[in-house]
Amino acid sequence: MNPISGTSSKAGIPELIEKTLDKDKFEYTLAMTEYAGHASEIASRAKDEGIDIVVAIGGDGTVNEVARAIVHSNTALGIIPCGSGNGLARHLMLPMNFRKSIEIINRCEIHDLDYGIINGYPFFCTCGMGFDAHVSMKFAEAGKRGPITYVENVLREGLKYEPETYEIQDESGVTRHKAFLISCANASQYGNNAYIAPQASMSDGLLDVIIMEPFDMLDAPQISIDMFNKTLDKSSKIKTFKCKKLHIRRKTEGVIHFDGDPIMSGADVDIELKEKGIKVVVNPDADKSQRKPNMMQSAAAELFNEINVVREDLTKQRRHIMALSKVLQRKLNL
Repeated sequence: MNPISGTSSKAGIPELIEKTLDKDKFEYTLAMTEYAGHASEIASRAKDEGIDIVVAIGGDGTVNEVARAIVHSNTALGIIPCGSGNGLARHLMLPMNFRKSIEIINRCEIHDLDYGIINGYPFFCTCGMGFDAHVSMKFAEAGKRGPITYVENVLREGLKYEPETYEIQDESGVTRHKAFLISCANASQYGNNAYIAPQASMSDGLLDVIIMEPFDMLDAPQISIDMFNKTLDKSSKIKTFKCKKLHIRRKTEGVIHFDGDPIMSGADVDIELKEKGIKVVVNPDADKSQRKPNMMQSAAAELFNEINVVREDLTKQRRHIMALSKVLQRKLNL
C-alpha cells in the first residue's frame, strides 16, 4: 500500500481488508511503501517467494511499480484503486469502492494480459511523448496531486506548448507527422475516464497509436468532449493505427512518460508490445455491463458542452469580423 497516493485517506483500508478478504481462500500480509521504487522491491521478493497475488493499493504509479516487478511470472497483479486517475483500474472496470474491489479479489479470476515497453521502461496503460508527457512532468513538479492540479497544468501549458515533428517507423514503413502529442495505448484511458484510445484492448496483442495533430485552441473543448465521450478516434485532428512495435525519432531529446510517470529520454524512442506478459486479477462482470459516467465525468462533459457553445459563438464572430474586414479592404482599395 502506498500511503501517499491520490488525495483520499487510506487509514481505514487495513481494517476493511481484514473484514472483507476471504480467509478461507487467502492468507495475506500488508506492507507499506516508504520511498519511490519500494513497491517494486516488495513485489519482486513476493514473486521470488512464490506468492500468488501482489495487490497494488494506490494509483497508476504504484500499479506500475508492482506490475513491472512480476511480469512473465506466475504471480498475478491485483488492484485496489486509490490514486488520482486510476487509469488501468478504470479500463479493467474495477470498482472504485474499496470494499467492492476487495470482493473482486475474492473472486480471483486471473487473465494473461499484454503490456508495453518504452525505451526499456514497462507500461501497462499508456505511454507517449509531446504534450501529455510535458504535462506529466509539470504535474510531478507541482507537488500537489489530484485532477484539479492536472487540469490547471493542462490549461496553462496548452496555451504555450509548441508541437514537434516526429518520424515514425512501424511494420508498414516510415511516416512523418507534426504532432501535439503521440500516445501509445495498451489500455484505453489516461485516468478519470479520459479515453485517449477508446478501442484499445489489453488482450489483442497490439498497441493503439494515437497521433494528435496541432489544433486551434478553439478546437480544444471539442477534443476534450470527445475524450470523455469515447469518441476521440472520430476526431478530424486524430490519426490512429495499430502495431506491435515502432520507432520514433524527434529532433532533440525530451520528456517521455510511461503510465503518467515522466522521464527525460533521447531523441530516439523505441516502443513494443509484450503479448500476454502479465497475469492480472480482473472483474468477471466487466463484459456484462457498461459503466455509467461518474459525477466528475458528467460534470466535465457538461462544462465542455457550455464551453463549446461559447466556442461556436466566437467562431461566428470571427467569421463576421473577417467578412467586415474584407468589405473594408475593398473600400480602401477603391
